[in-house]
Amino acid sequence: MDTIANSVSKLLTLFLTVLFVGSELTHCNVTYDRKSLLINGQRRILISGSIHYPRSTPEMWEDLIWKAKHGGLDVIDTYVFWDVHEPSPGNYDFEGRYDLVRFIKTVQKVGLYANLRIGPYVCAEWNFGGIPVWLKYVPGVSFRTDNEPFKAAMQGFTQKIVQMMKSEKLFQSQGGPIILSQIENEYGPESRGAAGRAYVNWAASMAVGLGTGVPWVMCKENDAPDPVINSCNGFYCDDFSPNKPYKPSMWTETWSGWFTEFGGPIHQRPVEDLSFAVARFIQKGGSYVNYYMYHGGTNFGRSAGGPFITTSYDYDAPIDEYGLIRQPKYSHLKELHKAIKRCEHALVSLDPTVLSLGTLLQAHVFSSGTGTCAAFLANYNAQSAATVTFNNRHYDLPPWSISILPDCKIDVFNTAKVRVQPSQVKMLPVKPKLFSWESYDEDLSSLAESSRITAPGLLEQLNVTRDTSDYLWYITSVDISSSESFLRGGQKPSINVQSAGHAVHVFVNGQFSGSAFGTREQRSCTYNGPVDLRAGANKIALLSVTVGLQNVGRHYETWEAGITGPVLLHGLDQGQKDLTWNKWSYKVGLRGEAMNLVSPNGVSSVDWVQESQATQSRSQLKWYKAYFDAPGGKEPLALDLESMGKGQVWINGQSIGRYWMAYAKGDCNSCTYSGTFRPVKCQLGCGQPTQRWYHVPRSWLKPTKNLIVVFEELGGNPWKISLVKRVAHTPAVHGQ
Repeated sequence: MDTIANSVSKLLTLFLTVLFVGSELTHCNVTYDRKSLLINGQRRILISGSIHYPRSTPEMWEDLIWKAKHGGLDVIDTYVFWDVHEPSPGNYDFEGRYDLVRFIKTVQKVGLYANLRIGPYVCAEWNFGGIPVWLKYVPGVSFRTDNEPFKAAMQGFTQKIVQMMKSEKLFQSQGGPIILSQIENEYGPESRGAAGRAYVNWAASMAVGLGTGVPWVMCKENDAPDPVINSCNGFYCDDFSPNKPYKPSMWTETWSGWFTEFGGPIHQRPVEDLSFAVARFIQKGGSYVNYYMYHGGTNFGRSAGGPFITTSYDYDAPIDEYGLIRQPKYSHLKELHKAIKRCEHALVSLDPTVLSLGTLLQAHVFSSGTGTCAAFLANYNAQSAATVTFNNRHYDLPPWSISILPDCKIDVFNTAKVRVQPSQVKMLPVKPKLFSWESYDEDLSSLAESSRITAPGLLEQLNVTRDTSDYLWYITSVDISSSESFLRGGQKPSINVQSAGHAVHVFVNGQFSGSAFGTREQRSCTYNGPVDLRAGANKIALLSVTVGLQNVGRHYETWEAGITGPVLLHGLDQGQKDLTWNKWSYKVGLRGEAMNLVSPNGVSSVDWVQESQATQSRSQLKWYKAYFDAPGGKEPLALDLESMGKGQVWINGQSIGRYWMAYAKGDCNSCTYSGTFRPVKCQLGCGQPTQRWYHVPRSWLKPTKNLIVVFEELGGNPWKISLVKRVAHTPAVHGQ
């Protein structure tokens, strides 16, 4: 009997699987009309969420996508990141975190759809906006305009991605999960004139000609050429309407929070406001909503752009950077999605009738008069609650809220009534203490001799490094006469260094003089401080540091980085001495990078010095290494780097990203959900390091002898670094 029952169970499971595949993933073209996308001829209200595959690990993907499904999502949205997939012309990488096919197949396995945002420009606070830096150096190129070199490269990459998806049968027209693709992103051609418009028309025509069998969309494109659908992005999208009356209203970036920059506060968006924005969009005829981000993840390596974007890309998303559910955002949105889906038939079949219920009070009613009815009751007043009468019933509406009535009677959800307690998150140190450090000082003694580039004047940083490293040395020499008065006890001279880079460290005769740092708004920095000069030849070495390349802005590929000058010495007997047009030598990167000290194989290429906390020398530009065993359990892990200054960290040769204990400046006053939201409205962490904890994926660890390598620029103390576990707990609501 048990055998028969098992056989019947297996047959039933097979039948249901076939039924699901037949109903959702059969070979068909996805189409659209003015109301919504149509899948298998059926209009759908679709809830989507952005999860970017390079910002997590393959071992995390399935869990993230299952959590998204349980949160009420229908679609997973991701950009395709050109720069990581084609690091040099014609050389491709689709391995590990860059395994796009595996990611899309994981979406398919979980039973969700996918929106593949090929771009290939992504913005996304990603280095160089996702466009490979090598493209900047193609002769005659100009990004994202009617420019043949750019169009040729962009078309080649787009075709490669589409063909890859086709060969794996991943488009919905082939039975796969991809129901949408995006070409271009956040373009704003109204500011680019005729050349911009010509480029948009070309991009749309090129994309449609690839024959995917699914619609193409352009995000933040005011007038997408047919048949491409235009869509909205932003904190609100209630006033958005398609550029053509036969296209659906889509919101491809519903900002769940905001990104973080070093030196800035943490931004949070209250879920009451986020759900209000989504409900308001749906009640006005919207049919597709994508949360940007649903899981933000981590800017591993040097992928963060900006510049100054943090390694954490948490984005206050419903699933946090580490893959843990964030309450109440996750559950409150889940209830919103349930309420919307209960209204789906009315929403996709009918147009709303808008009724005034009083000042700043409205009802959007979807009613056929034959039984189908759904209503959204809105209070747009940001200060005052209201009681409204609708269909002879009374409803209480908090300020800045919308109630959803799937049957025009019962209020099943209100955007401002949150029934879940906030998550309580703790970062718990792993015991016993794990790190015993050895050190290696970055060698400055042979900089000029080891440099291979010399030139009169100052070279732009990217033109020299091609972004192979954050670091570029500018080295010159200046002769000081023995008769200078400062050598006999006078006031020291000073040096002034103007840089379009993001940070600069100044060394004179091998000794550290000081540093200067820019901000995301300024995109430049100036060092001005005293220097110790001696009679005769003096070596001046300036280490210019980038903190992610620009990812947005008109023709941002032309913006400069590095020390642009002037470089001036002040306080000499003859006054100012201009070093700008001296003979300069250049050295790309650090000696430790060249020797690959970050990898298990390269770490033995130098003699490391065993140190204790009592005897360590906390100098600038210093490498540290240690070994540790992986802690037990399954909780996500992070490094607590509060004791450090600025630099980078690697685990077993893989970069967990840039760190910087820049302290947050902002206005961290109380936060209210009601009223128009902007990032300055709800800020946390003022006066604290913008980012203290750095995600260490468990899949990067071995059971024993894991190598951690730290490069420290500013003399931080590694002996206080600790490995911590991230634990989240949501208290039960009182009485439940």
